[in-house]
Parts: sequence; C-alpha cells; structure tokens
Amino acid sequence: MTTPVSLRTLQAGQAATIATVGAAGELGRRIRDMGLVPGAQVEVVGRAPLKDPVALRIKGFTLTLRNNEADFITVIPEQKE
Repeated sequence: MTTPVSLRTLQAGQAATIATVGAAGELGRRIRDMGLVPGAQVEVVGRAPLKDPVALRIKGFTLTLRNNEADFITVIPEQKE
C-alpha cells in the first residue's frame, strides 16, 4: 500500500484515491460538496502555468482547486504497472 500524500504533490496524468479531507467549516463543506470525499477517485488533468490552480477529473467532470485548498486533501496515488 502506498503512503498517503497531499493532493498538491500529484503530477498531471496521475490518478489517486482520496484518503482524507482535513478542511473544516465552510471550506470543508465546499470541498465535500464538489464530490471530493474519502474513497473518491481523482485524476490530475493539468496545472496552470504557475502551478496554481490544479485541474482535477472526478466522476466524469473537471474542476479546479487552488493549491492551498488541495493541501487539505490527502490521497493514495495509484500504482503504475
């Protein structure tokens, strides 16, 4: 099993499973409302030229998160075979 890492550290094209969402309050609710919940599969689609924000594919749609928001989410990267 792979060690959980911050969502911010994933590279474009890399997929992972969300392990935890550490944000509380309004930010935590907004993140969860976007479908970013433990167990959800995400893939990094790309990043803006200055590496912020990050574009994610989840459940068939694309959304963007700022890096400071992505820091609250830990993921387990998928193993490449």
